[in-house]
Amino acid sequence: MQKKGNRYGTHRVLEPQGALPQPAFRVDNDMSILYDNEILCDVITLNVDSASFKAILDHADGKEEKIKEIMLGIVAERGKHQNPWTGSGGMFIGRVKQIGEALKGKIDLKEGDKIASLVSLSLTPLRIDKIVKIHKENDQVDIQGQAILFASAVWAKLPPDLDEKLALAVLDVAGAPAQVARLVKPGDTVLVIGANGKSGLLCCYEAKKRAGISGKVIGTIRRQDARAVVEQSGFVDEVLLAAADDALGMLAAVERATGGALADVVINCVSRENCEMGSILPCRDGGTVYFFSMATSFTKAALGAEGVGKDVTMLIGNGYCKNHAIITLNVLRESEYLRRVYTERYVR
Repeated sequence: MQKKGNRYGTHRVLEPQGALPQPAFRVDNDMSILYDNEILCDVITLNVDSASFKAILDHADGKEEKIKEIMLGIVAERGKHQNPWTGSGGMFIGRVKQIGEALKGKIDLKEGDKIASLVSLSLTPLRIDKIVKIHKENDQVDIQGQAILFASAVWAKLPPDLDEKLALAVLDVAGAPAQVARLVKPGDTVLVIGANGKSGLLCCYEAKKRAGISGKVIGTIRRQDARAVVEQSGFVDEVLLAAADDALGMLAAVERATGGALADVVINCVSRENCEMGSILPCRDGGTVYFFSMATSFTKAALGAEGVGKDVTMLIGNGYCKNHAIITLNVLRESEYLRRVYTERYVR
């Protein structure tokens, strides 16, 4: 008889007692004990979120052995992969090894299924036995280890028609294009900051799909060498060379592109600090700013908007919304261009 677990995983929290797994400092990653409402998975690949991986690379000076040391140290200390500098995690691909008694027959999952977790590694009990390979170019790390998913966890079976590394890469940011689908209306002018990134290109596609021919999608890039991939997509109407942490420069560029009207919806997809005002200023009064980046500071955004007298709705980038996996995987099926670009980037 297995022990009864809490739906939200509080039974795994070691420090501080009574906390939920995500804000907790340390969770129990002992995989020898499975609670009745848990799913045990053999992990194949970790997809570390962009802000987190960048912080790890910076602290490791890009050296692989140092990256391994940092990642193993995080998991040894916390029982989960929660970046100490960003607080964020990522997600994993794994194969289901065991399903708790309380879940068997109640979920569409069986032992042996290959899945992608759609909840953050910052709350997922994880054990890393060995780091097999680090893919610095796409934020992925192949490992040997195990992870626990709680009853409240969201996951997706890997689709048979898409490469698993490709699916993992886009599912990691599935919340972004799905939220864009909710926010953008026909005729809207949409500004996607960081249009060349993983979430950025997906958001551009979904924004154009929703805004239609009467709307306009503007994508920003930080480096000139990123221009071609965005311009050639066919779903970005104008590409601007502008840095999100240069708020006045961003505002001036968007004013020129919109004739001073600014954007109805601004999507921030950059994994860089101090980009709050670069997202707020180019949004029209009454518009919406969606901060998908985990580098966003709520304090800077709230006080900054107040300081410049901007009446905008600001949304925190919830990584989950209903049907986000279906919506995002379908983008890859609809767009041959995105499928090709992402395959070149993430399938090694």
